[in-house]
Amino acid sequence: MPTISKGDKVLVSGANGYLAMWVVRTFLERDYVVRGTVRNDAKAKFVKAYFSALGYGDRFETVLVGDITKEGAFDDAVKGVDAIAHTASPFHVNSKTPDELFRPAVQGTIGMLTSALKHGSKIKRVVVTSSCAAVQSTASVPTRYSEKDWNTAAIQEVEDQGDGSSGAAMYMASKTLAEQAAWKFVKDHGSEVGWDLAVINPPYVFGPAIHDVSSITTLNTSLQLWIDTITSTTPKSKDELLDSNAWVDVRDVALGHVLALERPEAGGERIIVAAGAYIWQEWLDTAAALPANPLEGRHALYKGDPRLLAGERTYSVTYDVAKEGRILGIKFRTMADTTRDTLEDVARRGW
Repeated sequence: MPTISKGDKVLVSGANGYLAMWVVRTFLERDYVVRGTVRNDAKAKFVKAYFSALGYGDRFETVLVGDITKEGAFDDAVKGVDAIAHTASPFHVNSKTPDELFRPAVQGTIGMLTSALKHGSKIKRVVVTSSCAAVQSTASVPTRYSEKDWNTAAIQEVEDQGDGSSGAAMYMASKTLAEQAAWKFVKDHGSEVGWDLAVINPPYVFGPAIHDVSSITTLNTSLQLWIDTITSTTPKSKDELLDSNAWVDVRDVALGHVLALERPEAGGERIIVAAGAYIWQEWLDTAAALPANPLEGRHALYKGDPRLLAGERTYSVTYDVAKEGRILGIKFRTMADTTRDTLEDVARRGW
């Protein structure tokens, strides 16, 4: 399928979000024009002011989409764009019912694809932000996952327990169902669509924030977890310090979205974008190894127990990223890069 070229217009949904702001910025830095959807005028004002200050005011516009679950919500937004990056989907584990996450995740995704089918006459490709939550299942032993894996266990838990299922299961099921619905939509409408689909699956996303956030305690879910751990004032147990998963810097995920629209071979592919595995103590050691604490005088850096990593390290979750390397080839930021840049950003904000 044809891919986008410099100067093309890309629609980014949920443009004021943690990841989406970096997606927009990366497109603009690579000479694209961006239309971003936001829910209200206040969010539009912030993102327009931010990108105008960077000198991109003439290549960035917003459109209001108040409720992504409404039929036809994206009909006007898709008109005249050359590609779509659909990032708008909730990420939190505090939902009381599955529908709180399922409706915006699934209906928002299908709504975007439906609008693209009906009104996106110029669209060449759609990239959807999924998650490794749609890949990884809960396992009792260290497990390596690939794009062939699906988190059906979370769906089963929600089907079995309903409102009594865990918030994490509800979130993971929402991502799995939304991504599966996207692939099914393309399969069902294959003879009608003039564009193809690519999906990006990141694990935990960390790194500096550029979206509208007022304090160190009101960050998005993944970054809040990282900050709370790095600056914890409460001792953590051995199990907590050795807790393990996989991660990627938010700026690298943003680049992955751009490359997924630029690279012809990304069409029709589900691509895991991960920098590597981590143990929480590794992040604490990385922060402690900085030449100085950027938060000196405001927050101490939690040390944990470095002795825990003296022996062999066991990573609970790892991913096969051969496909990413073959198609996108991102040079991922290191733990040190992400730690330094995130803490320096918090310091600049005076938090």
